[in-house]
Amino acid sequence: MRELAVELPGGTVRGLRWGEAGRPPVLALHGWLDNAASFVPLAAHLEGIELVAIDLPGHGRSAHLPPGADYSFAAAVHLVLDVADALGWERFALLGHSMGAGISSLVAAACPERVRRLVAIEALGALPDTPENTVPRLRQAVASTRALRGKRLRAFPDLETAVRARMMARVGAMEEAAARLLVERGTRPVALDGGGSGWEWSSDPRLTVTTMLRPTEEQVRALIAGIECPTRVIHADPPQPYLPEPERSERAALLPRGELLVLPGGHHLHMEQPAAVAAAIGGFLAEAD
Repeated sequence: MRELAVELPGGTVRGLRWGEAGRPPVLALHGWLDNAASFVPLAAHLEGIELVAIDLPGHGRSAHLPPGADYSFAAAVHLVLDVADALGWERFALLGHSMGAGISSLVAAACPERVRRLVAIEALGALPDTPENTVPRLRQAVASTRALRGKRLRAFPDLETAVRARMMARVGAMEEAAARLLVERGTRPVALDGGGSGWEWSSDPRLTVTTMLRPTEEQVRALIAGIECPTRVIHADPPQPYLPEPERSERAALLPRGELLVLPGGHHLHMEQPAAVAAAIGGFLAEAD
């Protein structure tokens, strides 16, 4: 495992790298408020590929986006392509978890000439919204963004407290070993208000505000139907509340060249059961076009 830094106009994107150049390249994208360490357990079980897992902007050790920039899926598409260009990858596979799977879905639909294969874990496409909620969502997003100015994310007296907090997250609760990997890469030292030193999340606070606009379910399904590359979707059983059955199976069925595998586990099953997930996707990612 090697550290990676890619210098882009919007700031430095950092990440982790495994494998040798010349093998089928795979770019891994993590979930919301996670980081590249999300793929450390899985990487140990994947062979025959060159794997790069990045900290998406505003996450982990990557730079925050400049003031006024938007943490949107549309912006993330260009970020993914910029990273691939910097790595010298003309064609590559995408491996995404949760939010990262949503971004990967969009890249695959937008750029069929660049994406040769897609693995989407615990998401396929973006989270939708109804047309009726467009204006309320817009107003909430603007208000929450402006109220955020000057605010900081939660600080902790020590890393153990941060690990426990991450284990008990409302969405994506996880085992201690997995939480520790994310915390160690996703925190930084800070001076506490009451004196002394501690740790705070390194994530950009702007990531916590309401998303300004979301597509409708019909738009999401149209995008999924436009993914031309071979795709393998991995979902955990039981389903997450944000993508229940039958919606998640219906989405996967729209893929022209897709298949759905359901494995027992939680939202971070690729971290907590990496051998089982690797067995389901390893050969698929290493397979030549």
